[in-house]
Amino acid sequence: MKARARAAGEDIIDFGMGNPDQPPADHIIEKLRETVLDPKVHRYSNSRGIPGLRKALSGYYARRFGVEVDPETETIVTLGSKEGLANLSSAITSPGDLILVPNPSYPIHQFGFIINGAAVRNIPVEPGPEFMAALERAVQHSVPKPTALVLNYPNNPTAIVADLDFYEEVVDFCRHHGIYILSDLAYSEVFFDIAPPPSILQIRKAWDVAVEFTSLSKTYSMPGWRIGFATGNQRLIAALARVKSYLDYGAFTPIQVAAATALNGPQDCVDDVRALYKERRDVLVEGMAAAGWEIPAPPATMFAWAPIPEKFRDMGSLEFSKLLLEKAQVAVAPGIGFGEHGEGFVRIGLCENTHRTRQAIRSIKALLGTSGARKKTRTAVKEAAAE
Repeated sequence: MKARARAAGEDIIDFGMGNPDQPPADHIIEKLRETVLDPKVHRYSNSRGIPGLRKALSGYYARRFGVEVDPETETIVTLGSKEGLANLSSAITSPGDLILVPNPSYPIHQFGFIINGAAVRNIPVEPGPEFMAALERAVQHSVPKPTALVLNYPNNPTAIVADLDFYEEVVDFCRHHGIYILSDLAYSEVFFDIAPPPSILQIRKAWDVAVEFTSLSKTYSMPGWRIGFATGNQRLIAALARVKSYLDYGAFTPIQVAAATALNGPQDCVDDVRALYKERRDVLVEGMAAAGWEIPAPPATMFAWAPIPEKFRDMGSLEFSKLLLEKAQVAVAPGIGFGEHGEGFVRIGLCENTHRTRQAIRSIKALLGTSGARKKTRTAVKEAAAE
């Protein structure tokens, strides 16, 4: 629908995909330009990642989390965190296995395992007693016993964060029951008004069962470069390295060199990215509140998890998203796309500048202010909006 609208000449404001709109810092781009001119770098690279980049990732974990990482055996470079998750799913999953995944969740967290023949059992996404009770029920009432648990904090799409006490409780449970943990930490550096989100690998016992995935996509505005990492348990890292050795030769070497420059170089660009998303968050939340749509301010990530306004709630997230696109020329991601427990919400990406965000707010305000009783069908609501 979005592509058709744009092909017809409509100006669509796109909050649907978490696709950073800013380029990386100049020093990162310059390193790429400099390296690509070396005639020796155009051959096959290293599927595990060049040593310099793995050392840079090790340095990041030491600075940020106080965690020592062996760059030879405890980390591997991936083609973004999504590829790492998918390939580790392949490495540890057999048909019929059971995997525990919070719902709602980023789709690859479920489908990486489903593609490999596993079944998925959903658990709550909110850290706390209900989460732990769901883990206990999953072990007691599932055959076979769960193989792995996926975690993602700061969370996409809900922006929920977790603390070290929660991680320690989960680690103790999974170690006791022999369950792997796959932690997605892609939004570790995009946080606002809170303490920096922790890594599960700060819990030393986690190294017995856990692998954590990180990414340069959001932190350094490098999504198209496809650079991420898996770090943690040596056996799981070795399994991922084995799968990758059959599938790819690693990212283009100049990209890996520039990625090492990003991790090793000045980090004010990370502060700038964080400030940019915070400004956009504040404009969105305050503007939507004035328009009549109360959206909780996300403490982290580049997404707002927005409950559908009461007037339109009976439509469901998919039909409401279509309505926003058709009547307000604004694209969002329907919550149902992240699992059935995402119903009743839409995800709004902070991926348009403040001018465009204000433009979207004006269009949505006009839609929210239309007269007509609440309707259950898409046709009825469209008619009310047209009035």
